[in-house]
Amino acid sequence: MRYFNYLSSEEEKTLFYSKPVCFSNYSSKDILSHAVGAALYMPATRQQIAEEIVSGRVKGLVSMVLDLEDAIGEKQVGLAEESLYKQLYKVYSLLKSGSIDEDKLPLIFIRVRSPEQLDYMIKKLGEVIRIVTGFTLPKFSTENGRRYLETISNYNEKKETGFPTLYGMPILETSDVIYRESRTISLLGIKDLLEQYKEYVLNVRIGATDFSSLFGLRRGPDMTIYDIGVIRDCIADIINVFGRVEDQFVISGPVWEYFKSDRLLKPQLRETPFEDSAGSAGRKLRHEFINIYVDGLLREVTLDKENGIIGKTIIHPTHNLPVQSLYVVTHEEFLDATNMIANNNGSLGVFKSQYNNKMNEIKPHLNWANRILFRSQVYGVLHEHKNFTSLLIGQDEFVQEKAFV
Repeated sequence: MRYFNYLSSEEEKTLFYSKPVCFSNYSSKDILSHAVGAALYMPATRQQIAEEIVSGRVKGLVSMVLDLEDAIGEKQVGLAEESLYKQLYKVYSLLKSGSIDEDKLPLIFIRVRSPEQLDYMIKKLGEVIRIVTGFTLPKFSTENGRRYLETISNYNEKKETGFPTLYGMPILETSDVIYRESRTISLLGIKDLLEQYKEYVLNVRIGATDFSSLFGLRRGPDMTIYDIGVIRDCIADIINVFGRVEDQFVISGPVWEYFKSDRLLKPQLRETPFEDSAGSAGRKLRHEFINIYVDGLLREVTLDKENGIIGKTIIHPTHNLPVQSLYVVTHEEFLDATNMIANNNGSLGVFKSQYNNKMNEIKPHLNWANRILFRSQVYGVLHEHKNFTSLLIGQDEFVQEKAFV
């Protein structure tokens, strides 16, 4: 699997200064934790899962989450478990027969409802679990977290030779995390727990929809999650606890839940990056984004990145390419990062960027530079004068995809 693998060789040469690397379930945890990226959720009851995985119908699909929790009705649980097994068994059978290549499979995650269901699904899947990268662990807390992580740890200690590591992705979304009086002790308790099982923790995910529900809130399509003060404050504390460089946790951002509506307020998405990319074609693309509310999504992902968050839960195929494109490293970022690392020998403290537009101070910016270089491996580096919209020009058909919810 590789980001933007649908591009032709000529398109890659035109767009990328450095292409994304390939990865699979067997890649290092560091690579996979960044590669989760835009994780497309779909209900585990969906009958086309195997077909969509094998056919590659969703352009650029790299990671997906098959949901046994909130997307499933209480009376559908047994049906969903059985349906999910059948769909993944189809994919695994095609893999074993050689009908599909393993390196073409997206990263597959399953969101379970409880530690008990996690244990049940691992046993039910049997050898089919080989194509599963991990499980997302909802309502994660110090009360249920150890049972979740012990189950994953026990599986990995006993797994068959040649099977990839199975990971967990805890979702922080409970009242004890967002309520001010309990937040600090809860976050520190969760962090202590995750440190004990760190080799199996791929991402720390933020469940802002559940957080918002506790206050009867829901952000509008012209707002970002950072515009809701109580959620913003909680995210800031999550980043403060889990986002420290020395701890090396990767934090993934909350879901963007809008995909089509009528505009009520003035668009806030700037025209400049679109026009810089392709003139009138760029303006046309911007108009399509505005019509499907991707402008709000782009602003939110930009704020995610500025706050050190890499990854986003998505619920619609039209979100896939825009989110992925924003994670690609620009040529300017790459030059700044590589030059800082190259000059980190004590002979220089600060220098002017090659783009002649900023000061690069080595010591304060070195951690940033290292993060940029790591992201550049997974998502690639664009050529000079290219930006995220360059990856979207000519990809108009993505707006025609149907929702999975």
